Amino acid sequence: MAAVDLYLDPVCPFSWVTAHWLLDAAQSTQTPVTLRQMSLAVLNEGKDAHAEQQPMMERSTRLGRLFAAAVDERGTDAFAGLYESVGRRLHVRGEDLTDAAIHEALTENGLPETLAGALDDRGFDEAVRRAHQASQDALGDEAGSPIIAIDGRAFSGPVLTRSPDAKDGVRLLDAVLAMAAVPEFAALQRPYQGPPTIEG
Repeated sequence: MAAVDLYLDPVCPFSWVTAHWLLDAAQSTQTPVTLRQMSLAVLNEGKDAHAEQQPMMERSTRLGRLFAAAVDERGTDAFAGLYESVGRRLHVRGEDLTDAAIHEALTENGLPETLAGALDDRGFDEAVRRAHQASQDALGDEAGSPIIAIDGRAFSGPVLTRSPDAKDGVRLLDAVLAMAAVPEFAALQRPYQGPPTIEG
């Protein structure tokens, strides 16, 4: 059975949709999935970001540290639970990630509230860089969030504009797994269709 890794930055709304499609479809098909960290802030270092992107990059930096601290505290499995708690607030509810919200997200996952201090702790920046570099090394190129790796063969994406229903979600996963199993397959893309529709 294929093992799937999905590298993502918690601030990316497209990755939120992709992660939920993948986790739901994988549960139906008993496909093992591991969510892993990457960083849009690291990816865009030294590049001229548009002014409207700057808040997102700052959020990426701070949350990247928090997730690195959580993984350091509890291992890779800590990422998925914290991602669900933080992502639901950020992407579904459109909430500001206040100190109280971060503390609640940590508590929901049995993580010490003291980890909230990592948000502003540059000591975790190197761990974020290593996690990000692992995503780029898996792909063998430079790309943003998300990156999917199937049995070690990675692709940029998939990017979804909305979560498919359960039946289509499984069909899509089967198709992605089939494409990854063909060594000659390289890429499949269509024009950008705007931001994703995120449902509660």
